[in-house]
Amino acid sequence: MSPLCVAAIQHDIAWEDRDATLAHIEPLVRKAAEGGAQLVLLPEMFAVGFSMNTARIAEDPDGVTATWLHDQATGHRIWLGGSLPEQSAGADRPSNTFVLAGPAGEVHRYAKRHPFSFGAEHDHYAPGDALLTVSVGGLQVSPAVCYDLRFADQFWGQAPTTDLFVVVANWPARRQEHWRALLIARAIENQAYVVGVNRVGEAGASGGGLAHAGGSIVIDAFGEIVAEADDTEQVLLATVDPERVADVRARFPFLADRG
Repeated sequence: MSPLCVAAIQHDIAWEDRDATLAHIEPLVRKAAEGGAQLVLLPEMFAVGFSMNTARIAEDPDGVTATWLHDQATGHRIWLGGSLPEQSAGADRPSNTFVLAGPAGEVHRYAKRHPFSFGAEHDHYAPGDALLTVSVGGLQVSPAVCYDLRFADQFWGQAPTTDLFVVVANWPARRQEHWRALLIARAIENQAYVVGVNRVGEAGASGGGLAHAGGSIVIDAFGEIVAEADDTEQVLLATVDPERVADVRARFPFLADRG
């Protein structure tokens, strides 16, 4: 298996303004693709922000944002993913769904399993009930969304068949140290790469809302930092090598001792 170039796009979000945000990040996706990225990742609720106003922002699975992901992925010949509020037919609530679109028109979905009850997300969004692992250029990629990061058992179960965990988030600046520490822990304990993709800027309609400090990061299977962003909008590029995962697991066969 060959190494894979991954891009984490750390950007601000126009609150509940899908069209403005998509127009803003299109050049960033193009920059990532032109920089050689094969897998491009966007934050949680990347087009509208972490809003509970589902009547305004929720979309059908073939809505504007999912279609945009598909068109960008096929147009640039990349894999492109991020989460969005998606309302399936017959469901009483939408899900916070990570949608991964592929270069040949593939579409994969993972619904966030742990809605953020501290922020009342569980009152507005339904939890998912299934995990997802996708082969991207031969690399086994498993997504998680924000609050999922705090639940190690979710990662433990997928670790044997995962080379790279992707965590997309709207993680607030006030708990930034938790973000970094938990991402590193997930990499070390599962002996897999972890890419954390966080937003920057303030959430809310008129500013003065919850601040986000970015800190997107790529960590290898031994817990070493490959690349890390500051608190500014940027495209973070890094190489993920499945041979590194195999080597770490062969030299330190810790997963076999899990009960």
